Amino acid sequence: MPINLPSPLVDKVSRRPRRAAYALPTLFTAGNLYLGFFSILKSFEGAMAVSAGLRGSVEQWNLAAVAIGFAVALDGLDGRIARLTGTESDFGKEMDSLADVITFGVAPAVLAYVYGLLFVDFTNDPVIRENLTRGGLFICFLFLLCSASRLARFNVQTNPVPKNPGRPDRKYFVGLATPASAGLVASIVYAADGVPLRWWPISVAWLSLIALLSFLMVSTWRYRSFKDLNLLTPRSPLSIIALGSLIMLIWNFSQPVLLGIGVGYVSSGILVRIGGIIRRLSKRSQVPPPQPHQQPG
Repeated sequence: MPINLPSPLVDKVSRRPRRAAYALPTLFTAGNLYLGFFSILKSFEGAMAVSAGLRGSVEQWNLAAVAIGFAVALDGLDGRIARLTGTESDFGKEMDSLADVITFGVAPAVLAYVYGLLFVDFTNDPVIRENLTRGGLFICFLFLLCSASRLARFNVQTNPVPKNPGRPDRKYFVGLATPASAGLVASIVYAADGVPLRWWPISVAWLSLIALLSFLMVSTWRYRSFKDLNLLTPRSPLSIIALGSLIMLIWNFSQPVLLGIGVGYVSSGILVRIGGIIRRLSKRSQVPPPQPHQQPG
């Protein structure tokens, strides 16, 4: 005898995603994790090649940077796929965060160390050289520590509000996201053809950038997340032309275009913060001073 289920229950069962759908976002996360592991291996291989006497471009470091770049793309897809298929889960979120620590924390920190510090001749004084090397190693570790702290804060906070809230119809990150900071490190190495830094002033500037990225990750400054963009809705012809042009530019001029995207996105939060400070100072200067109280004559 057939059993007639209530209509709402039938709809709920029919809309429940299949078990295979839950594996799809996890596959993207696993790919993200593998690319981070691959990047770390190539960073070590490149360091051994330079130690063996290789001069000029280090192909292994280029591959390490490209792997981080592809991982940034995968990281943006796994969450969207989970939301589209209705397969979001606590396990998936924790798995994604652990993978991000490796791919966007350990991998770029190792790449930043071997590319911008390991083969730099700071000075002939061994004491100064050792202290500078230790300071650079600490900054690279600080990048990893801030990446892990940024991911932990993202997991425990619900509906975080940046210190300088933007438009209510847009979504923002509170602080620089770890894929963006790792992507900038990778884009610089990739744009430089993997040629290691050897002059100490440039290395100091490189380490200063790593320290700045570390601060931005744990800050409360506003960064656009672009999660409010829905790819399933109809797009205007102008947006399709812009997207197609961007793809062609990346395909033909990948090094300068990717570097420009990374620098532009990281700089956006800094410019927004500076603009907010200037607006507040201008408002304070426009407030008329209080008038002294006058006694009636």
